[in-house]
Order: sequence, then C-alpha cells, then structure tokens
Amino acid sequence: MTHPPSRRLPAEPARPASVPDNLTLWYDTPAADWETQALPIGNGPLGAKVFGGVATEQIQFNEKTLWTGGPGSPGYDFGNWKTPRPGAIARVREQIDRDGTMTPEAVAAELGRPKTGFGAYQTFGDLFFDFADAPHTPTAYRRELSLRDAVARVTYSADGVTYTREYFAGNPGNVIVGRLAADRGGAVSFTLRHTSPRDDKTVTASGGRLTIRGALADNSMRFEAQIQVINQGGTRTDAGDTIIVSGADSVVFVLSAGTDYCGDYPTYRGPDPHAKVTAAVDAAASTSYDQLKQAHLADYHALFDRVTLDIGQGTPAIPTDELRRAYTGGDSADDRALEALMFAYGRYLLISSSRENDLLPANLQGVWNNSTSPPWSADYHLNINLQMNYWPAEQTNLDETTRPYDRYITAMVAPGAETAREMYGARGWVVNNETNPFGFTGVHDWATAFWFPEAAAWVSRQLFDRYRFTGDVDYLRNTAYPVIKGAAEFWLDFLHTDPRDGTLVVSPSYSPEHGDFSAGASMSQQIVREVFTNALAAAQKLGVDESFREEVRAKLAELDPGIRIGSWGQLQEWKSDRDSQTDDHRHLSHLYALHPGNQIVAGTPEAEAAKVSLLARGDGGTGWSKAWKINFWARLLDGDHALTMLGEQIKTSTLDNLWDTHPPFQIDGNFGATAGIAEMLVQSQHGYVHVLPALPSAWKNGSFSGLRARGDVTVDAVWRNGTADTITVHPGKTGPITVKSGFIAGRCRVYDEKGHEVGPHRDGDTLTWHATAGTAYTIKNEAAVSRRTGVSPPSRPCPCRTR
Repeated sequence: MTHPPSRRLPAEPARPASVPDNLTLWYDTPAADWETQALPIGNGPLGAKVFGGVATEQIQFNEKTLWTGGPGSPGYDFGNWKTPRPGAIARVREQIDRDGTMTPEAVAAELGRPKTGFGAYQTFGDLFFDFADAPHTPTAYRRELSLRDAVARVTYSADGVTYTREYFAGNPGNVIVGRLAADRGGAVSFTLRHTSPRDDKTVTASGGRLTIRGALADNSMRFEAQIQVINQGGTRTDAGDTIIVSGADSVVFVLSAGTDYCGDYPTYRGPDPHAKVTAAVDAAASTSYDQLKQAHLADYHALFDRVTLDIGQGTPAIPTDELRRAYTGGDSADDRALEALMFAYGRYLLISSSRENDLLPANLQGVWNNSTSPPWSADYHLNINLQMNYWPAEQTNLDETTRPYDRYITAMVAPGAETAREMYGARGWVVNNETNPFGFTGVHDWATAFWFPEAAAWVSRQLFDRYRFTGDVDYLRNTAYPVIKGAAEFWLDFLHTDPRDGTLVVSPSYSPEHGDFSAGASMSQQIVREVFTNALAAAQKLGVDESFREEVRAKLAELDPGIRIGSWGQLQEWKSDRDSQTDDHRHLSHLYALHPGNQIVAGTPEAEAAKVSLLARGDGGTGWSKAWKINFWARLLDGDHALTMLGEQIKTSTLDNLWDTHPPFQIDGNFGATAGIAEMLVQSQHGYVHVLPALPSAWKNGSFSGLRARGDVTVDAVWRNGTADTITVHPGKTGPITVKSGFIAGRCRVYDEKGHEVGPHRDGDTLTWHATAGTAYTIKNEAAVSRRTGVSPPSRPCPCRTR
C-alpha cells in the first residue's frame, strides 16, 4: 500500500480489535487454508470465508441455493426406480426371514439404482483484493471473529499506519458488507477481482459494481452476484472485469447474490435473480456503513443475546489455535474458555447458516463451501446429520432458525409421496438416506448408505419437538401434524410381520452404515414407535382423525419396541443378539431411544444397558460421533463423561478455526456439541424441567440464562460448588410446572418475581406448582446459602406439600 503524507483520520467508533473478549476467535497470522483456518461469516442465505491476507485479501462466498443436479440435469428422476420392480422388496424380505440377514451389496443389487442428476452444492467463487505496495513485515497483526457481534476483523500496522478491515453478513437486506480503512488518509489502494473454478459466467465492471452472472452448465440454473464498491476519497476505476481503487481513505463494499431456485416441486425454478440481487445491492449501497452495521447488530443480538453461559472461563491471552492445542480438559480458566467458546460458536454458526428468509436449511457444511464437488456433495444426509444440525435450535433459544428446516421438510412430502406409492406401494411419504434441494426421496446404489426409509419419521420429530418446546397449537395443526401423519401412514402400510414372534418390524432394516440388513434393527423400531406415538399425541391434541388414531393404536400394540438387553448387558443393536464387545463403530444408532428420543429414562435397566454399549464403543469416533456421545452421557446424567467427550472432540476432531471435522469438515459436530452442553444444563424430554442434570465436576461455579425447556419454559440458574443456588423459570403458558434438581430434596423455597412465596408440591427432588404465564419463579437453595454464610434463614414453616 502507498502511504501519502495526508491527514490522520479519527479512530473507528467500533470496539478496537486489540481488545479481546472471551467470545472471540483470534489469530496472529493470516489464514492459509480454507477448511482449517479461514473464518466464517453468514446470514443464512449467504456465507463467506475471510482469510485476512496482507498483500491479498481473499473472501470466498456462497449462496445456499447454487446447486447442480435436479430438474434440467440429465437423467434426474428423484431417485425413484426407472421401471417397476414387482416383488423386489418381497424377495428381500423372504431372504431375511429365511437367513436372518442379507449383505448390503445383495440388497443394493435388488433395490438400489445408480444415482443420476443428484448434483452438488457449488461455490460462488472468490473475491480477491490485491493491495498495492503491501508491507512485507506488518506488525501487530490480528485476525478475529467476534461471536458477540458476528463481525470479522483484520488489523495490522506498517510504517506508522494502522490498517483495519471489518466484515459482516447482514440478514437485514441480505448482504455481505466490508469496510477497508486506514488511520492515514489516502492509504487504501487495491484491485478487486473475482475467480471461479467454473467457466459458466461473465464478469463485468460498471459504475463501481462488479456483476457476476451465468448459468450452471449441468442444469441451466441462473445465478448472479453483484458487488458495489463505494470509496471515500481517492479514485475508483472500472477496468474490464476488475475494479481499481487508488488513494482512498476508506472503502465499503456490499455484496448480494441469488439464483432462480425455488422450493416448489417438481420444477424447482423461479424468477431470474437479477432484479432481487440488484434491489438488495442498490438498497445497501444507498445506506451508510454505520446504519448497515447497526441493523446487523440489532438483528443478530436479538437472537444471540438470549442465552449466556458462565462456567468459570477467563479471557485467553493466546490465539485460538494455540488455545485449542493447549487444551487438556483440566481445571484452567483457559480450558473453560474454550468449552464456553464451543457452545457459543455452535449458536453463532446456526444463526449464520439458517434464518427465517432462507430457502434451504443448513447443509452438511452449513452455508460454506469452496468446491464444485464437496465431500458428500455438501448435501442433506438424513441418517443423523441434518437432524443434528438443529438439535441446539430450541434448547438454546434459537427457534427462528428452524423455519427453513420446516419449509424444506414440508416441501419433501410431495416427492416423498410419489416415492412411497411407486417404490413401496404405501400411503404417506418417505425419504431415504440422503437428499438434495430437488426432492430426491428415492434411492441410489452405495450399498451401506442407500436405504433408510425411516428418515422421514426421524426428520418429522424436530417438528413435533418444536411444538413441545413452544406449545404452538396452530403450528402443530398447520405445519407439523400433516408431515408427521404422512410419515406415520407410510409405516402403517410398510411394516412386516416377523415370523420369529409375530411382531411388526421394519424389513428390510439397516442400522445406519453398520453390519448387514436384517428385520427389526433397534433404531428402525425405535423411530417407528416414536413417529406413531407423536402422530397419536398430535391427533389427540387437535381432536382429529379418530380412524387414523385407531389404526395407529392397533399397530403400536403389535410393534416390536426395539429395546432389548443383550447377553453381556448391552443394549442390542439388532433384534438378534450379535453385538461385539470389541466393536467401536462410529454410529450408535441403537441408542436413539436415549437421544434424541425419550423412550429410555436414566436409572432404568435400559439406561444401564445403553451405558454398557457406550463404554464398549469407547470415546473415539468421528467429530459428529463424539458430539452425539456428549448428548448420550448427558442423558445418562454423567456430566463428567459428557465433558470428557467434549474434550475429545476439541482435542482430536476440531480444526484451528473451531470447525468440527469428520474428517473432513462437517458442521453437524459443532451443533451437536452445543446441544450436548445444553443437555448437561437443562433437560425436559420426560415432562419436567430438570436443571443441572449432568453438571461436570470441573464446572464448579457458574451460571446460565435463557436456555429453553419443553412446555414453553425459559430457564436461568446459578450454582456454586457444583450445587444450584437459584433456579429461575419463566413459563410462557399458564398451568402446572414441574422442576427437578438435586438440591430440591433439601431446604428450598419458591418465590414469584414480586417476592411472594409459592407453595409447591414436593416429591423427592421435584417441585410442582401452578404457574402463571409471564411470571418468573425462583427456587432458592436455602441450605446452600446457610452453609456458605453460616447464617440460617428465618425459621418459618415450609409451604411445600409433600406427596
């Protein structure tokens, strides 16, 4: 960069990048690698990765709907069989009935088919800012991502000049915004260019606006991005497919992008994106940088600030990559800081990759992808991955992030109903192991990952769980119930009578990515039992479909429950007892009933069997597998082992930018870890609010606020020496509320927000009372206060009524 002898500019009003806080990822070198080092920003539809280079800044960006495949791609047919296969499923069932199992390869030969036109998520390309005369030896370099503000920053100094860059992805207006500045006038000069690995576009510069426009060769999907450059001082020159800025005091750029994708089956096409993209960039370009930033901060803070977590963390004095490498899971404030950062990061990433105005939910990589052929197409895997993405949404008070998930699953019903009729001869709807944005509900031929008709039932549980968290009956009626009912109807028609004992089982059944096909694998049965139970509860709540309810009740009575304790005390993965004590497979599908399901309760023989299975599988696995194990151990009320699993994920399955790695990068592990931490602090799957159910001993003192429980309850808590001091619940509905926590068995009292004492019913370590919506109730641990202060509370009769 050149350094003209001009005026010193005033300092930025924003928080200086050199002042760290404990919810900031920061580094003292630029990123050299997209996957492991560059920092992500996003607003739901748009995402970007910031590298922070000195001589050249690289910003790779995405728009979530830019996909190859689907309609327009040669041979696309939603994954359905191209011609009828009468008797194919019956033949597979007969062989399994006869032999007990069938290899995945044999089943795929009968029921699979090549995948055609499935497609893959695409990068939109990279922006490069090539800086003139960049310094070779800058000082005080810092690259950071503030999770409190969802703002990425780069700062460094050279020759007495401090250079600052700031980037954010604003959901209001759907734009990515950047500001490049220096504290000496005229010191900002660069050339802006765009690159893409595809040759399917034109790039033009006019009026300081770079326009990237084209159509994918595979499916003719139209796409467009526009980047407006606004310089303060200096000159700006359009130069073919680049923009040159010279001698500016500061420069702001605004970017928006879109495609002609829409979520409507069967065409999945809408209007050309040009008008919408132009309007977004025009609106942002006519708004000041400070106004754009304030709108972004107000929008983001309204979501992120709902939850706080203090587990004794400090503010690390070392860069985040060093912090991760130094992590031991011990008692240091730095270790607590990284654990708290992981919790916050999962919430940040969900806000950044799934918002109300999204056409698609977060995929295997959220919204970020730098490739034309990403791992697993960066698609939607439905044998755990998409579901795990949304585990933290309700628990950590981010309900709005589930809107694109709801729309996506609802839109899957129409193609899924066609697949159910054509391939399975069943009512309702179905989808299998993985899908894309174009209604791919059929199958392919990868033997260990092509068949999973239980997926429709599993993805529907998020909708019913959202109803359980919110109590929104209109949502249940209009959105959740039609999806859940259709998923249940499929299984009313497609269950098989097991000749071994006459129960109804899933056949062919495959425990995801593990072993042979069989009849009645545990996960299959647990999922079907759950969708029947949820459909029945929803229909009863709505007072509809009595004949459907009767049909579901009858099937439930005959259904194999899929929960069995085996010969060495384990929870069986299959209906026959053939689990190996030396098997350390990453999937723990047979524990579905423990988590995310609620059919297994801690302290029961089934829970003890789940623990035996977990111990046998060990603490290893892929990133997402470790994240699932955090949740399992939390559900077993073992906070120390849950924290051990979080530590294993941090140490061996987390990259320098704190992204989860399978390997390679998969974002579900980030979301699963955040959900697991929430499960350590609040659980509500069994009809009561259990506070601090699995608190690790390393988290001696702390607090949280804003976590959510089913029943429309928000929860805060403060604890000391591993025991709650106070628990405050904020019910959103009027009616009975039950709160469980270990200290409740001792001396405690309940007060409303006006200080009036409430007389709850006590049953061991639970309290139940009639709550009023909008009133905060605080349970005070008087025994703990007495021990700490040496002062006993005034002697008064306890209003609790024991039963």
